[in-house]
Amino acid sequence: MHATPALRVALIDDCDLVAAGLRHMFAGSAGRIELAGSWHGSEIPESVDIALYDPLRRRSDDPDVLGRLVRDRRVRRAVVYSWNLLPALMDRALRDGASGYLSKAMGARELVAALERVRAGQLVTVPERRTASCGGQWPGREDGLSSREAEVLALITQGMSNSEIAEGMYLSPNSVKSYIRSAYRKIGVARRTQAVSWGMRRGLHAGYLAAG
Repeated sequence: MHATPALRVALIDDCDLVAAGLRHMFAGSAGRIELAGSWHGSEIPESVDIALYDPLRRRSDDPDVLGRLVRDRRVRRAVVYSWNLLPALMDRALRDGASGYLSKAMGARELVAALERVRAGQLVTVPERRTASCGGQWPGREDGLSSREAEVLALITQGMSNSEIAEGMYLSPNSVKSYIRSAYRKIGVARRTQAVSWGMRRGLHAGYLAAG
């Protein structure tokens, strides 16, 4: 019997900090998985088992990087790897051909296991693709926030612009502005930096899957 070769992973269009974090996490699973490289756009110079891509951190001008990765013969599987866990984003990625949707909050062991399942041909989403089973609770509900307002604040906390939030949530820019105004009023802030500070204190920087 031959040992299964190490799973080769590429990181696409993401920051150096994420690449360094992946190398550190994969170091504990030497022989099972390796980060083959971190590349810009869909220009992958070598074959890999899985390409990890976060559409909301896109640095290239190409709006269809995920589609190109799915079609690239050098990439066996394309997987979204993101903080942003909105159901609409998961649905869009899976419709576009992604083989999985994984959270950047995952620990090393959980991430490696999920990627190995993807290589085996499974469609993997972590957290599982569903509305969060939190009993109708969400951060800020006690302050009067609706689940949609909490979603918008989570994405603001995670560094997204109004236009990125509108695209990801399938809302008009004016609707996003309306949610922001009402959310700011309810949590007692006036500026974006204050909203980010509020969200950080409630853990919204680590990803939030809405309950609504």
